[in-house]
Amino acid sequence: MFNWFKTAMLMAAIMALFGAVGAALGGKQGMLLALVLGGGMNFFSYWFSDKMVLKMYNAREVDEFSAPQFYNMVRELAAKARMPMPKVYIIDEAQPNAFATGRNPENAAVAATTGILRLLSAREIRGVMAHELAHVQHRDILISTISATMAGAISMLANFAMFFGGRDSEGRPANPIVSILVMILAPLAATVIQMAISRAREYEADRGGAEISGDPDALADALEKINAYARGIPMATAEAHPETAQMMIMNPLSGGGLRGLFSTHPPAEERVARLRAMASGY
Repeated sequence: MFNWFKTAMLMAAIMALFGAVGAALGGKQGMLLALVLGGGMNFFSYWFSDKMVLKMYNAREVDEFSAPQFYNMVRELAAKARMPMPKVYIIDEAQPNAFATGRNPENAAVAATTGILRLLSAREIRGVMAHELAHVQHRDILISTISATMAGAISMLANFAMFFGGRDSEGRPANPIVSILVMILAPLAATVIQMAISRAREYEADRGGAEISGDPDALADALEKINAYARGIPMATAEAHPETAQMMIMNPLSGGGLRGLFSTHPPAEERVARLRAMASGY
């Protein structure tokens, strides 16, 4: 419940930030234009990103005949969660990882790499797939799309102001010093909030997945193994398309970059600790 409340507060914060930036830089017309453009791009992403991402990773769809154990595991978990059966995919990648995509439970897909299927036990894979189904159940693709729309619109406003000059809410030229500060800090703040939303959704998917599987320790064990192995095994597609990293159960990007505030995933150690605490109550 706390993570849902946190997500709601963060969503309210990014929307409030958009309103403030729009008033400071774009005026009413600029704010509306940025929202329409950002919404249009993310509307396309919301409807077609599942097919794009699956194709990007060369995912191959499997069924009860080509991958019976894996497919039937997902079917059992989906039935337990009272969800429609998603499409199931396998990705030929050595790095242990998995993700879910799709705009709603009726149009969802889950995918796992060959690396994770080799590394984990059947019990641990079950925990991982329950986590991915929880993402679908919680409609996290919709939440991430809305947050991305707001963050993208804020960045667009900053770009408009950079090239055409800022405007206040009445359409008059804005204070240049204020405009420069907002142009620099607003996109940064939007990104921080967007990443915080992503981390909150991961915690909630861990909790939801543990409830679906009925085995928090299985997911905790899986996260420990994935965290230990994933960093040492590069995933070329994720490196080429880092925007897809937030979809994975564990950050697939190798080293470098800022962590903490700008991480799409919570620390693995904290996720494991929460799951262990949850298991003690079972």
